[in-house]
Amino acid sequence: MSFNEKSYTGHLLMVVAYTVFGLNIPAVKSIIGVVGITGLSVTFYRMAGAAVLFWIASIFAKKQHVPLRDIGMMFIASLFCIFLNQMPFIVGVSLTSAIDAGVITTIGPMLTMVLAALFLREPITWIKAGGVAVGAAGALLLILGGGAAAGRGGASVTGDLLCVASCMSFAIYLTAFKRLFTTYSPVTLMKWMFLFAAVLSFPVCWGDVAAVDYASLGWKVWATIAFIVGGATFLTFFLLPIGQRYLRPTVLSMYNYLQPTVAAVVAVVAGMDTFGPTKGLATLLVFVGVWIVTRSKSRAQIEGGR
Repeated sequence: MSFNEKSYTGHLLMVVAYTVFGLNIPAVKSIIGVVGITGLSVTFYRMAGAAVLFWIASIFAKKQHVPLRDIGMMFIASLFCIFLNQMPFIVGVSLTSAIDAGVITTIGPMLTMVLAALFLREPITWIKAGGVAVGAAGALLLILGGGAAAGRGGASVTGDLLCVASCMSFAIYLTAFKRLFTTYSPVTLMKWMFLFAAVLSFPVCWGDVAAVDYASLGWKVWATIAFIVGGATFLTFFLLPIGQRYLRPTVLSMYNYLQPTVAAVVAVVAGMDTFGPTKGLATLLVFVGVWIVTRSKSRAQIEGGR
């Protein structure tokens, strides 16, 4: 496969992955509260369901030996990539509005670049710092505005902060565990990570899972759960590591734009949310902030220029 073909493949995979990520937000919102379904129960469905699917997929995939040391690293990575990422996010989505959750996810690239300065020694330039400040202003506007409008759009400060914590956790995974997703195949990596995450989430989520009245669930709810597990979890976490091999991190991070766009369109069309002036300004600030940060130069580009 040539360089251009790899690039096109990476772009296509990221369009699919982040579009599905965007659809996940209103999908989760649509089933929360149905005969006892909570954010914690949906979290366990995702972790346990994806673990089962990845282990089934591993039967047909090429076998890779994973030394005990790396299995330990995968356990730690699963904390940041899945457990501390998905748990706060799903619970946060259940507490806040779909549009707020979607827009907050776009701060991921900014958090990743800031943490890259710590883990990968990437420079923080004035352009990068300015982008972080603009994006942070948008996130704060969402959080504070959401608290003021909690009675109108379903937004809350707690829900927004949980979504921010989720983004921070995933940013740590991308910057601190790069060797894992460049060494192992997506199936090998994710089957262990989701297994660990499912085990960790069991004692936290099982009470909510057992309380659901499954006999009363209609086919639409079951279909939504199947999409959340099979599409928004298994498929997306299978595609992401592949895209990371074909695209530079800065280019890949731009696809976070698709999440709030898709989530906002679906939420408004479905009548689940509204898009007022405050959300519009917050969205603009976050988009501008992310764009500024992703336009800044990496350490390799700066050193190459010298």
